[in-house]
Amino acid sequence: MKVKQRTSKHSYPKIGIRPIIDGRLGGIRESLEATTMGMAKAVAALYARHLRYPDGTPVECVIADTCIGGVAEAAACAVKFAASNVGVSLSVTPCWCYGSETMDMNPAIPKAIWGFNGTERPGAVYLAATLAAHNQKGLPCFGIYGRDVQDMGDTSIPADVEEKLLGFARAGMAVALMKGQAYLAVGSVSMGIAGSIVDPAFFQEYLGMRNEYVDSSEILRRIQLNIFDPAEFKKAMAWVKKYCKEGKDYNRKEKIKSRKEKDKDWEFVVKMTMIIRDLMIGNPRLKEMGFAEEAQGHHALVSGFQGQRQWTDFLPDGDFSEAMLNSSFDWNGIRSPYMVATENDCYNGVSMLFNYLLTNTAQIFADVRTYWSPEATERVSGWKPEGRAQDGFIHLINSGSATLDGTGQQSRNGKPAMKPFWEIRPAEAEACLAATTWSPSNRDYMRGGGYSSTFLTKGEMPVTMCRLNLVKGQGPVLQIAEGYTIDLPGKVHAILNERTDRIWPTTWFVPNLTGTGPFKDVYAVMANWGANHGAISYGHIGDQLITLAAMLRIPVAMHNVAAEKIFRPSAWGAFGMDTEGSDYRACSVYGPLYR
Repeated sequence: MKVKQRTSKHSYPKIGIRPIIDGRLGGIRESLEATTMGMAKAVAALYARHLRYPDGTPVECVIADTCIGGVAEAAACAVKFAASNVGVSLSVTPCWCYGSETMDMNPAIPKAIWGFNGTERPGAVYLAATLAAHNQKGLPCFGIYGRDVQDMGDTSIPADVEEKLLGFARAGMAVALMKGQAYLAVGSVSMGIAGSIVDPAFFQEYLGMRNEYVDSSEILRRIQLNIFDPAEFKKAMAWVKKYCKEGKDYNRKEKIKSRKEKDKDWEFVVKMTMIIRDLMIGNPRLKEMGFAEEAQGHHALVSGFQGQRQWTDFLPDGDFSEAMLNSSFDWNGIRSPYMVATENDCYNGVSMLFNYLLTNTAQIFADVRTYWSPEATERVSGWKPEGRAQDGFIHLINSGSATLDGTGQQSRNGKPAMKPFWEIRPAEAEACLAATTWSPSNRDYMRGGGYSSTFLTKGEMPVTMCRLNLVKGQGPVLQIAEGYTIDLPGKVHAILNERTDRIWPTTWFVPNLTGTGPFKDVYAVMANWGANHGAISYGHIGDQLITLAAMLRIPVAMHNVAAEKIFRPSAWGAFGMDTEGSDYRACSVYGPLYR
């Protein structure tokens, strides 16, 4: 299996860096020019080393042509940034400068200031003064200030400053990458699930995204009229026969399809996978075939497929398509995953998108299905939970749509992991496929058939589960739960898994507990979760999600992130000393980023 070449065809947004300087000529400015511009270049190098676009290429930075000592140079910088597709703004300075004359005034771009902690020049004074100006003008800005004093000639970036610079930039780039993109709803509301009631005002005002809608029949039309690449279809079918092992058919005898019908279903779901991708991002091959309109796609960064029930009552379900699109590999090799939400749950799709843009890794879409208490586990299986499982655990499971990366067959430092596609080795992708079987779908649920992925996620992966919910009168709120996947003894897993939908992929999850509130115990996490679905990302990224939510003015309703890791704009501190309450009040006052 090959790795897709990382030659960027995208015009991604960039990070703009603004070197701010004391404008007084005649000795002061001249003595600071090299140091100030050096700070900007050091940060640009830091970002190039550590940050990647979704296609794996390094994030690009744009530095102002000159240091900014007054409003004329600030205006010239703004013109350059607008022409350079800058979506995130960082100001850096080692000294005192003129705050309101040099600050970034663009209200729709996330912004931060790094004020150098040195005693020779008061960079911290500029930081404080200009943050005050931002707050007074209603332009939220993040403040970055090192804990320890540095010498003026020190060109290094301290670890604590680096952490904040990277955290701000990751969240800021997520904001910038969403802007102008689309959510594509294939179908409408699935089984009355509130998450599939798409609210265009939310997408427009909070994310800067548009909404696109396609009736499910468009997939059927393209299949019937052969509006897909026949060469790719032939290649895909050969790959599927090689790598996708068909699992046991658990249907009742009278509902088991014939071999001929099953083979036809395989062809159908492979075509469906190609078509959903083409609907999202387009396909120039279709134009060559005479389908110029279909070749354009819908500029969709994320999509959702309704499926149940109007589709699945008579046609193969979307489980295979969703699982493969959400994975980091297919018949075209190892590539970036597509975010596709089951049951058109657009808010879980957005949750997946948040996680993905922060990590560049594939996401697990799952039902937050069952809390297993230690007592219930022991009663049913005879095993008394221990280790991470001693306080109980949550069964995350959905109908085959979870990314195959979620098997945990990739590794980092000898431990199971989920990695950006450019880090995945061909053997790891093949291991994910080997750990997965594809059983014919349960035809009591999915009357039209199809294939669901069956796998068990490896334990001991650090993960973060999140969920965006809309609450009338409040607006969007975000929930976050950091924790770990766990391994259960094989016999115990089999017993518990057999009690539910055994052909679906399973992840056993234990959140990190704080002993209070919704994280008092594992049961409380399950009881306080705001919807039936969750988006699960590799790594503990709750702090990054909190920073991203603040940029978008979405309050966080529930999290278990340590207080010292929370990073929000300076203005949030003016809304009270209780961090959760101040977050709600600040988000209410500032309102959606794009209103």
